[in-house]
Amino acid sequence: MTPMTKIQVSNFHYRRRKIINRFNAFACALCCVFAIGVLLLLMGYVFYRGISAINLDFFIHMPSPVGEAGGGVANALAGTLILVSSASLLGVPVGVFTGLYLAEYGNSFYAQVIRFSTDILNGLPSIVMGLFAYALIVIPFQHFSGYAGALALALLMIPVIVRTTEEVVKLVPHTLREAAMALGIRRWKIILRIVLSTAKPGIVTAIILAVARITGETAPLLFTSFGNQFWQTHLNEPMASLTLQIFTYAISPYEDWQAKAWAGALVLMGFSLIVNLLARYTTRNRLQGR
Repeated sequence: MTPMTKIQVSNFHYRRRKIINRFNAFACALCCVFAIGVLLLLMGYVFYRGISAINLDFFIHMPSPVGEAGGGVANALAGTLILVSSASLLGVPVGVFTGLYLAEYGNSFYAQVIRFSTDILNGLPSIVMGLFAYALIVIPFQHFSGYAGALALALLMIPVIVRTTEEVVKLVPHTLREAAMALGIRRWKIILRIVLSTAKPGIVTAIILAVARITGETAPLLFTSFGNQFWQTHLNEPMASLTLQIFTYAISPYEDWQAKAWAGALVLMGFSLIVNLLARYTTRNRLQGR
């Protein structure tokens, strides 16, 4: 093969790599545009359908009787706040300390069993959690309740917080632990006062994302809290929630209720957007602090 032929072959390979590179870049850009386009289309359509029903009455008034226009979803907003807060009281401590245990003592047999069980729970459909809470609380006590709904939501939170906390705690440099141990500090104090404090921003982000996830859940609440058309704040009674109210309004034949269903979806979407922005803000501060 002559030197001229080698140059031609080299140019051919260079042009081929350049074409492949441009094709891959174009495919990636096209996929990004498609993903963002679907998101913007969804947000725009929900905003278009729901904004007409958003007003002060929507947030502060009770639902109107069947077939009557007006009213709001005040009981559903209060119920959602109570259910999510109650689920967080149970799910956050269990999730954080379990993740902390897996990160610090992850090589034991029990840790492997817990990690495997958490992964299984993380992949289960949310309706299965609702059925479990239904069998555990609703059937023995013979009535639906907010306790059952909070338990189902807590079971959904725990796997998310456990795995995220474990990964965040693993990122804490071992030199911090070694320096503390060299000073004679006990292991449990190192974990609680140094490791947990260092990983706090990441753990807070995990909690925020878990709260955002359970706020939009409907299926587990169908079997547990069941919903309520009246004002109810006691966890031992059936309790309204925004997602159940959206479901009820969306399948109704009344245009006013359907408009309120879109407004409820818009409120949930706005809440999710705010929570995600808050999580990103927290993460950004953590990264900038390094």
